[in-house]
Amino acid sequence: MLNFDLLVLGAAAEGGGFLAQFNGGDIVFQLLIFLILLALLKKYAFGPIMNIMKQREDLIANEISAAENSNKEASKLVNEQRELLKQARQESQAMVENAKKVGEQQKQEIVEAARVEAERFKESARKEIAQERDQAVAALQQQVASLSVLIASKVIEKELNEQEQEKLISDYIKEVGEGR
Repeated sequence: MLNFDLLVLGAAAEGGGFLAQFNGGDIVFQLLIFLILLALLKKYAFGPIMNIMKQREDLIANEISAAENSNKEASKLVNEQRELLKQARQESQAMVENAKKVGEQQKQEIVEAARVEAERFKESARKEIAQERDQAVAALQQQVASLSVLIASKVIEKELNEQEQEKLISDYIKEVGEGR
């Protein structure tokens, strides 16, 4: 402070009147007003501003923490979804394999059922053919019997010699052949 006083005094002595007198009371008064203003600002302005800044800092820290937690939760959910998707793919693959096995088994059952049905149909056809053959043989025997009776009655009606008998047999055979 001493240097400042000398500068002011030196300037006053040289030029004549810039600052004629050094007034220390004004400086002290201004310093005192400045300190009071600073105290008032600290109490009424800096305190609330600092509280607002602290609240803002806490809010930002909480939002960053919440964002990190959300990010961790999202990562956890993504991993869970991937695992569920993997399980779903495995289950669907197992279902497809099972469906293929069931389809193959049903195919075998259908083929076997068709084979059994075809055998049953063949056996039924064989029985029907045998039955019709037996009926045809019975009808043929009945015709032969009736023709035999007819021939016998004709033979009785006329006495035949050997040539007529041969002719009668050949005619009879022709009639039997035409009757079929």
